[in-house]
Amino acid sequence: MTEDNRTDFEVFKDEFTYWQARFGLTGYKVYFKYEPIENAWADIDVIHVDRVVTVRLDSEVTDEGRLQRDVKSSAKHEAIHLLLMELQHLTGERYIREDEIYAAVESIVFKLEGLIQ
Repeated sequence: MTEDNRTDFEVFKDEFTYWQARFGLTGYKVYFKYEPIENAWADIDVIHVDRVVTVRLDSEVTDEGRLQRDVKSSAKHEAIHLLLMELQHLTGERYIREDEIYAAVESIVFKLEGLIQ
């Protein structure tokens, strides 16, 4: 891993953690990986029941790609995915009650209230 790559990964982790805290998403165990990803700068995988998250940053970036990639933006993007993950999880359930959807949406609204002024 080159110094530039190590710096990118550290910035990515710090930025994701910052947004995770800002969004109030502290009930997750987060793991970070720096490895090859096809067709993305970064991605996120959530095991909803266990509240375990794996966030990955692509390790195979060309010099040209490195000029285009914004690791802070990518980290924030993945944190937003985590913010919406409970709602996404509910939409995949076979049986879902209206009050469950409402509670998930309300949770997101409360988190955003603290950010939007």
